[in-house]
Amino acid sequence: MRQIAASATVDPKCELGDHVEIGPGCVIGAGARIGEGCRLMPNVVVMGNTTLGPNNLLYPGCVVGLAPQDLKHSGEDTQLRIGEGNVFREHVTVHVGTALGGGVTQIGSHNQFQIGSHIAHDVLVGNHCVMSNGVQVAGHVHIEDHVNIAGMTGIHQFVTLGRYSFIAAMARCTTDVPPFLIISYDGTLAGVNVKGLARWAFTEEQCTNLKKLYRQLFPRHGREDESRGPKTLLEMLFSRRARRGALSLSTRIAEAESNGALDDHGKYLVQFLKRSMTDGKYGRYLESVRRDSNTPPPQFYAEAARVSGATL
Repeated sequence: MRQIAASATVDPKCELGDHVEIGPGCVIGAGARIGEGCRLMPNVVVMGNTTLGPNNLLYPGCVVGLAPQDLKHSGEDTQLRIGEGNVFREHVTVHVGTALGGGVTQIGSHNQFQIGSHIAHDVLVGNHCVMSNGVQVAGHVHIEDHVNIAGMTGIHQFVTLGRYSFIAAMARCTTDVPPFLIISYDGTLAGVNVKGLARWAFTEEQCTNLKKLYRQLFPRHGREDESRGPKTLLEMLFSRRARRGALSLSTRIAEAESNGALDDHGKYLVQFLKRSMTDGKYGRYLESVRRDSNTPPPQFYAEAARVSGATL
């Protein structure tokens, strides 16, 4: 049994599961596959090679599955894959992947995307994440499980957000964010996400272990450093000065690993930091594994050069 409003435009080539509701003014393209129990409120658009798993809820004005905002995209048949039980509030936008980026934008299950948030091409979102109003996620970002991003935050391309992290409102997130930690709006670390971890049933012992590890890895700065103001995450983790310093983060990581007292969460935190520091570029691990095209510049730039008389 399906409920499809008379004013909805549903391509006969799309696939609809049982108990799907499609509201007035919706547009469903030929490549869409809408899973069982999905509910699309008025004026939702689902296009492209898009698969919605069961029981997703899309509020009015959502647009998912359209072409990416990437000048290198030339209409390739790329995909958007969405799991089950997600909520997309009003005016959320999600784009398909690009051929150069792997061809798939993928969203897990039981996530909340609040009003006006945007998921760009080739993004990978895990499970049980919350993105508040106006969060803007650039292309090629990896968001692990149980991440909470407060409103109006911008996530730079190729950034990885570690699991159980919390990103404060209006943050400029330009580097990988370590798991279990809080990042302030100005890019500084603000401790362990204890309240968030408690909501996800972390024990008091697990939280205590993470707090001890945090204090060991990121001790309070001396007076000289404090007079210069707080260090950003990029300065603390990935600057050349931090790597060369007598008390560098790499040294403190080695000390934490040598005592053999790390639990699984602590091991993951230090592994995450090591990967971003040693393999990453500009504080972003995914930047080091990105694939760039050797093809000529997109037509957008070629046309601009023609008009200005410049040579590409």
